[in-house]
Formats: sequence, structure tokens, C-alpha cells
Amino acid sequence: MRLSRFHLRTEKETPADAEIISHKLMLKAGMIRKLAAGLYTWSPLGLRVLRKVESVVREEMNRAGAIEMTMPSVQPKELWEETGRWAKFGPQLLKIRDRKDQDYCFTPTAEEAVTDFFRQEVASYKQLPLNFYQITSKFRDEIRPRFGVMRAREFIMKDAYSFHVDDDSLHAEYRNMYDTYSRIFTRLGLKFRAVAADTGAIGGSASHEFHVLADSGEDSIAYSDSSDYAANVELAEAVSRDSRPAPAEALREVATPVQKTCDEVAALLGIPLQRTVKSVAIMATNADNEAQFVLAQVRGDHSVNEIKLSKLPGLADYRLATEAEILDYLGSEPGFLGPLDAKKPIRVIADRSVAAMADFVVGANKPGFHIAGVNWGRDLAEPEVADIRNVLAGDPSPDGNGLLGLCRGIEVGHVFALGRKYSEAMKCTVLDAGGKAVHPAMGCYGIGVSRIVAAAIEQNHDDAGILWPAAMAPWQVAVCVINPKQDPALAAAADALHAELIAAGLDAVLDDRGLRAGAMFADIELIGIPHRVVVSPRGLEAGTFEYRARSAGESENLDREALLDKLRI
Repeated sequence: MRLSRFHLRTEKETPADAEIISHKLMLKAGMIRKLAAGLYTWSPLGLRVLRKVESVVREEMNRAGAIEMTMPSVQPKELWEETGRWAKFGPQLLKIRDRKDQDYCFTPTAEEAVTDFFRQEVASYKQLPLNFYQITSKFRDEIRPRFGVMRAREFIMKDAYSFHVDDDSLHAEYRNMYDTYSRIFTRLGLKFRAVAADTGAIGGSASHEFHVLADSGEDSIAYSDSSDYAANVELAEAVSRDSRPAPAEALREVATPVQKTCDEVAALLGIPLQRTVKSVAIMATNADNEAQFVLAQVRGDHSVNEIKLSKLPGLADYRLATEAEILDYLGSEPGFLGPLDAKKPIRVIADRSVAAMADFVVGANKPGFHIAGVNWGRDLAEPEVADIRNVLAGDPSPDGNGLLGLCRGIEVGHVFALGRKYSEAMKCTVLDAGGKAVHPAMGCYGIGVSRIVAAAIEQNHDDAGILWPAAMAPWQVAVCVINPKQDPALAAAADALHAELIAAGLDAVLDDRGLRAGAMFADIELIGIPHRVVVSPRGLEAGTFEYRARSAGESENLDREALLDKLRI
């Protein structure tokens, strides 16, 4: 490949609308160009990187026994109504109508389409297990697309769907895909973590996210410092190993005229924040479909985990209580709330750490006052106890090994054990060994192919530009020739080296654009080619080439044999 015959247009200035480094560098390197909000054209350079990622994904999926296919991006409303997701998916589902007034959607995922294909094609357990995958464009109507291709509306995704006659087979394929994803991200040269995650809107019984570790990541990950345990913070279990001490203080009311937060109350009373209890008032519906007022309690230095709370019985659709509801049930205004002396019956849910506390401080349900020296069992009934808080760095690891740390991650892959949610909804069955019609169990496995490109840049860059892992670079080696048109011998030497590198199996590009050395080298560094070789008059005379690895600080002069040995590594 010659750059003089390739479209490469880089930018010197950082685009004003780019917020994160990957967006900035992809625009500066000319990898993408914005067409509309959340919609990007991939340039020839960007497409080379994208295809490198796709190639690794495809090779490993094929190696794992998955079968490639492709399904329409535009799907009919009726299919999505079978699962109820036409209404439930929300505004991210882009709905369109054709000239016959028939409704369709531009699919963000393909559970319905693949289940429809399966129910028409497969009849017996003898044909199972099966795992179908595709690499195609998807669309989600993001309310605020941002960060370039990191959160775009249209994106490239690998989605796979497996079908099984029983749960044991599903769990085996889930493990197979987990291991396959680990190989994919390892081959791509990324630092990543597989973390236990919430199943969310997709549903299912098990779920792991694969995160590229980067400070700019939107997700917070909890991990053990002594084991492989890792989980999304929204799911990570908060362990309490404390035992409740005996009461040592008398119950007493303390004046807190303007102190409404736990921090302010602790400072006023001169006590550690850990001795205060935060009360969060919410409304839910009980088993009799009646309104229920709930007080969720966490330690003053902790925060409520909304997802954990929503998984408790009766709290799936909870909401925050209004000030009028708080006044009705507790007789107070926010800032002074607590579980004592409620005006009406309430449900009290204490986090594990709160259940282990004694002589703590809570709101008095009376404006301007809190109550100190509060103890469970003595001053109020034992609470309902549950894990309802976010973990903190330094908490015990749930697996019993070491302590938790926190880091940021960018989600690039997700595996789900779906179970029979979709096969049951769509009346999809196969005959089992006994001749009985059964709903197959399903798995779902997604990789954000275009998102990987941005995530890799977030993890691998410097002031000069992108530092691609070798497997993702648009080319492995750039042969740079200075003033090729003015020196035929120099041009011939560069051509010969370029051809020799390609013959040796290296993906090499010849920069024969005739740019000045500074501009040429800046481009090669910006677009992140791992190895640069300069063919110069001085080197030609000495029989050497100037070699520099993209990650190195200095260049070195190597003869042809030494250069080839280094590049073959």
C-alpha cells in the first residue's frame, strides 16, 4: 500500500466538539467524520482498524464453534410485539413506517429475529446446541449521543445467540463464550476485566460485562486485590463482617437547627460520620397492591444502590417519596428523617452495615432535631436487613479474598444466560429426547466492535497521538522516504524494502507522499503505526535504516538483517 494512492487526511487542530481523547484523536487522524449527531462515516483509515477488530472477533467466534449469518437491520413491529419489547424497549428503539403504513424498527439487538429464524429452521434436540452470530450495524436512538463512536446512535456490533435443550448445555456455552471473549480481548492487546453484571433490560439468569480499563470509562468496577473477583459496582456485594455491640448510650434528642446532612450532623456532634444513619424515603406497592412507604437506611458515609434496592420484594417499580408523602407518613420535612415515631406504619430496610450498628444517630422526624444513642431491639424493632449500598474501596471482597479496589472501565462486551424468556414468549419449541415439545434455553453474547476501537485509544495514547496495539493498527510498519521524487535511487530502495516487508508477511505501508520529514513523522505517530522505518540518503550510503518503535523515545540505525529480525518479533 502506498500512501500517495490512499486517502489520508489528518487535522492539526483538536475539534472543538470532541470531549474525550478517543473522539479527538479519531477526528484528528481522519478515521471518522461526523455526518449527523451520533452518526459517523468511517474513512478508509478508520475502516482498516475496524476490519482488524472484526477479523479477530470472527476468527475466535468461528474457532468457538459459532456459525455466522446475517439478519435484517429493519424488523417488523409484529415480531417485537410477541415479546412485548415494542412498548417496553423505550425511546431508544427507532420506529419507522413504510409507504403501506406498516410499522418497523431499526434494530438495536436481534433476539426476536434470531428466535423467529430458529423456530422455522430447527425442530429437534438432535440439532442442538447451535450458536448463530452476525457482525452488523445496529441503531439506538440515544437521547444524547456523545463521545464520538463511544456512544453513537449507529454502531457496529457482533451479536450471537445460542440455543440449548437444557440448562447444562446453556451454561457450558456461556463458559465457552466467556473464554472466547477473553481470547478476543487478549489478542487485541487490551487490558480488560470480566465483571459480574446486572442482566438489565435483556433479562436472564447470569451476566458478565467485559470492560477495557481506562480512566475515562463511564462504569465503575469493583475488584479484589487478592483474587479474580470483579463486578460492576451496581452489582458488587457489600459485605459486613461487623457484629453489633451492646448498647452503651441512652436515647436522647439533640438539636440540629440547620444541620440536615449526615456530614453536617456528625460535625456538629463531634462524632465520626460512620456513626450516623442516612434515611432515604421511597414509595412502593405491597402484595395487596396498596401504596407502601419505605425507609431505606445506609450508613452516613455510604450511598444507596438503586439497582440492589429495586431487586428487593415489592420494590421493582419504586420511586422517591414526595415531600407531601414524607409529611403524611413521618410528620417531618426531608433532612430530619428516621425510623422512630412514624405517624403511619412504614417498612424499614436497613443495610447490613446499619443492622450491625449501635448507639447511632438518625433523624427525629421533627424539624431541627436528630436522635442519638439509637439501638435496634431496644429503641425500635429489628429491621428488614439487605445489601442496599454501593461498595467502597477497602471493603472486604465478597469471595473472602482480600479487599476491594475501584477502577473505571469501558464496556465493550457482554454475555447473558437468557434462559427461556424469548423462546417462551415467541412459542418457540423443539422436541426433546422423549418426544416432548420444550422451549429451548438461550444465551446472548454481544461485542461492540466499533466501540472497541475508541476504547483502545482511550487506553493507548500519548501527546503525539494513538498507540495502537499491534493487532489493531491500520498497518504494522510505515516505510518513510524523504524526497522520493528528487532521488530515484532513494525511491527504489524504499520500494524494495516495502516489497520485502510485505513478502515477509508484514502489513507495511509506504509513505511516498513527498512530505517534509516533520509533517510525515507527525502523521505516522498520530495514526499510531507501531513501527517506523526511514529510508534516507545518509542511511542508504551507510547501508542502514533509521528504525523507531512508536512507543520508544529514540531511533536506532539498523542494517537490513537486523531490521527484519526486529520487525518479525
